[in-house]
Amino acid sequence: MTVVDELLYASVESPIGELLLLSDGRALRGLHMQEGRKALRVEPDWRQSEAPFTSVLEQLEEYFAGQRSGFDLPLGLRGTPFQRRVWRALQEIPYGETLTYGELASRIDRPSAPRAVGHANGSNPISVIVPCHRLIGANGALVDYGGGLERKRFLLSLEAAAGSWAVQPAAAGVAVGDLTAKSRADAAAVANTIVARRASARTTEALVEKS
Repeated sequence: MTVVDELLYASVESPIGELLLLSDGRALRGLHMQEGRKALRVEPDWRQSEAPFTSVLEQLEEYFAGQRSGFDLPLGLRGTPFQRRVWRALQEIPYGETLTYGELASRIDRPSAPRAVGHANGSNPISVIVPCHRLIGANGALVDYGGGLERKRFLLSLEAAAGSWAVQPAAAGVAVGDLTAKSRADAAAVANTIVARRASARTTEALVEKS
C-alpha cells in the first residue's frame, strides 16, 4: 500500500505579499507567492497548522530584515533529476549575486540547455529559499518570474547591498531607489508582524494541546 504524506500548510504575510508554506511534517515542501501569477490552491485534504513552520518563519523574518543571507532548513524538493540538479545549483548562487540562465546551464554541464534551465527554474516549488530570483537574462535584464517582476526586483534590491549586481532601470515608472528604500522599510516593518504572528500561533497550538 502506498503511503501518502499529509501536507500541512500555513499562510503568512511578508513584504512580497501572502506566502503559502507547505510541509510534510519533516521538511519544507513549498513556498508559493500567492499574489503572483502562480498562486497555489489549497487542497481540501491539506491541514492548516503553523507548528511545522517555526524555523521557516524565524529565518524568513531575519532574511527580510536584512539579517540573514542563507537558509538552514530541511527541504523536500520533488521533481525530475534535471529539475533537482538545477534547484541544487540555484542554492549555490551566493546572496547578493546573480547568474544568467546560460551560466547556470554551464555550471551543471549542460551549456546548450539554458531554455531547459529556465523551465526548471520556473518550476521551483520553494521560492526565496531556493533563490530562483537570482537568475537573470543574458543582457543583465530581469526576465520572466512566477511571482512577478516587481517581486523579483524587490528581492534582488534587498540583497544588492551584499553584492555587486547593478539593478537595471525599473519598468512601469518605478524608480529603483524608491523600490530599494521601500523594500528596506517593508522588511523592517514586517519583522514585528511575523514575530507577533508566530507568538500567536504558538499560543494557539498550546491551547489546542491543552484542550
